[in-house]
Amino acid sequence: MNRRRDDRWEYETLRVPREALKKESANPKDEINELAAEGWRLVETIDYTGGGTKFLIFERPARDSSDPDSE
Repeated sequence: MNRRRDDRWEYETLRVPREALKKESANPKDEINELAAEGWRLVETIDYTGGGTKFLIFERPARDSSDPDSE
């Protein structure tokens, strides 16, 4: 079976940054915008058991290793 490039995905995680006291999340907007500029899109969050977000999950179509635009 031939797979189209669109059928393959790669994933990235971003741990939500913490403020100085480690109790409040810092705004990860800059990091999210950097990932978005690289073609990543936010698809899911992983939360702590007691509440609060621990990780942000991003995906993008897998890049062909022979593609000169791939990282």
